[in-house]
Amino acid sequence: MPELPEVETVVRQLAEVLPGLTVGEVDVVQPDLLNRAPDSFRAPLVGSTIRAVTRRGKNIVLALSGPRILAVNLGMTGQLLFIPTEPGQDPKKTPVWPSHPGVLLHLGPTGALVYADVRRFGSLRLYSPEGWKKESARLGPEPLDPSLDGRAFWQALQRSRSPIRSWLLDQTRIAGIGNIYALEALFRAEIHPQAQARSLTKNRSERLLEGIRAVLSEAIAARGTTLRDYRTASGDSGGFGPSLLIYGREGEACPGCNTPIQRVVFANRSAFFCPSCQKGS
Repeated sequence: MPELPEVETVVRQLAEVLPGLTVGEVDVVQPDLLNRAPDSFRAPLVGSTIRAVTRRGKNIVLALSGPRILAVNLGMTGQLLFIPTEPGQDPKKTPVWPSHPGVLLHLGPTGALVYADVRRFGSLRLYSPEGWKKESARLGPEPLDPSLDGRAFWQALQRSRSPIRSWLLDQTRIAGIGNIYALEALFRAEIHPQAQARSLTKNRSERLLEGIRAVLSEAIAARGTTLRDYRTASGDSGGFGPSLLIYGREGEACPGCNTPIQRVVFANRSAFFCPSCQKGS
């Protein structure tokens, strides 16, 4: 958390306001968020213009003049907020200024971009275009990319003995899915989270891919899920939480059959499932 829908929501909002803006000063409050020393992080940014904002997996990707690529990963509790300001106004004195700022990019007279993170598991990494291309190549395909067809997805599953929930969380296999949406998709496809990836038939794997795409699309439309820390780029909460069917609902009635939802912990993470609808592992 945040996962693909939350990151996509932030990207879509930032893509409306950031392109064309120039980076002024860069304030580094928490150097451990960076992949390089603060001075070598600031220098390429100051004076650069933001050309585009896109997403790769769980990464917010800012293409800058120079050229440079700034990849922002929100980790578990990160927030990337755009703060509109009047000329001369200090963004730190606005009502939306976060409580745990890590890095602040001043964007001329029109605003500021601030990364905040309570637990500081996120990161801001500066790359050359070639360096980012190599980093991006380490990630798996995008689940919403139409070029990922059912057969290719099934064939990838056949090569793994991992539990299917663990397979879905592996960003080198498929990019952007986390625990929340993996479990929601598995419930929709009636697949136990501990089932071996390679045990899925072609039909079941296609049903899972459909479930993944459906829940991700619905969550994007609702601007993501806020359980605690996630906020959109404007500081608002996501609206998909009430639509979660299985995640965090241990002991509640399954929406499909009324059987109490169960929780199991494996790979150090909780998995929620219906023992009736999602039989066997």
